[in-house]
Amino acid sequence: AGERLGPAAVVLSAYLEMGGIDLRDRSVIELGAGTGLLGIVATLLELRLSSSSSPEIQCIFLYHLGARVTITDREPALEFLELNVWANLPSELHPRAVVKELTWGKDLGNFPPGAFDFILGADIIYLEETFAELLQTLEYLCSEQTVILLSCRIRYERDNNFLKMLKGRFSVNEVHYDYSKDVHIYKAQRHSHKDDF
Repeated sequence: AGERLGPAAVVLSAYLEMGGIDLRDRSVIELGAGTGLLGIVATLLELRLSSSSSPEIQCIFLYHLGARVTITDREPALEFLELNVWANLPSELHPRAVVKELTWGKDLGNFPPGAFDFILGADIIYLEETFAELLQTLEYLCSEQTVILLSCRIRYERDNNFLKMLKGRFSVNEVHYDYSKDVHIYKAQRHSHKDDF
């Protein structure tokens, strides 16, 4: 993913900020994090409750219950990723975000299987030679309840090939499309999962 901020990360971050998905105090892992934007946003999300006890007084209460996030990438990207995460999160939230090395298909023993409520990935399906390892990683990290959210552009046949491979192992639906950036967001879950999030 490197040090650039791709449009898919921006679109998925905006989608998370719309509030349709409740990440409060959930366990989240970001794959191929690059800049760590998705993990940072997931950690910062807040529940906003508004109440008006009288016409003269309106209060907005902010409860900081963002997600507990593991932000991952390959070893060469970790130094930049860690600096970026710490620079963009208030110090009191640092314990809620962990930066860890993850090379798909290789470092899985360093992560508890099926322990994440959400798996996030943006711009991570561009190298066809990594597709098998990415799918292996997704299967390892998923429980029956895990929701995978992947954002990407569909530009090449290889992108469609990955979606076909993903649909062979998970139930996959497109949940959002940003026309201005030509970015799709797909939700995937194990085939046996019946409920929506």
